[in-house]
Amino acid sequence: MNNDLILQLYSRPETVFTLDEISQLFPGITLKSLRNRLYYFNKVGKLKRLHHGVYVKENYNPLELANKLYKPSYISLETVLVKSGVVFQHYETIFVVSYLTRAVSVGTIDIQYRQTKGPVLTNTSGIEHKDGYFIASTERAFLDAVYIYKDYHFDNLGVIDWKEVSELKKIYHSNSLEKRVEEYQKLYKEDYGKQSL
Repeated sequence: MNNDLILQLYSRPETVFTLDEISQLFPGITLKSLRNRLYYFNKVGKLKRLHHGVYVKENYNPLELANKLYKPSYISLETVLVKSGVVFQHYETIFVVSYLTRAVSVGTIDIQYRQTKGPVLTNTSGIEHKDGYFIASTERAFLDAVYIYKDYHFDNLGVIDWKEVSELKKIYHSNSLEKRVEEYQKLYKEDYGKQSL
């Protein structure tokens, strides 16, 4: 039965599993027995326990780990903005939007969770499910940064789809965010000579 459990976990595309997820995959195994088996797999090196109740395969995805430590959450802010070329400063930290603000280190991975209000967090507009984790689009990450940081410097506003920003900003229900977005649009128009969006 131990081999069946580990084979089934390794046959799945996910690289990070919470104890709750594993118990849902194997409802016929008691929680105590499941914990004993996971302890054994960790001891023999077939799974690694990185955090309380979180187990990973050997070559796990750090973004998937960041997304599963605290739920609901999604990868956003600098992690997405750097990848998209909106921000040039490289960050080793993974930035995640969640229901709390917290800095977490798991092994060699640093994760920064930033809090946003519930209706924004649970709205899936501009969020994609990719390879076992949820990640914001460039425009959603831009709006998260404007909403959370208030006064943020963006290096390259030219890659932003302003029509998408116009649609997504409605989920924040924030007049101050809308004013700040207008200021960034003015900067974009000045920098890129765009008269209308």
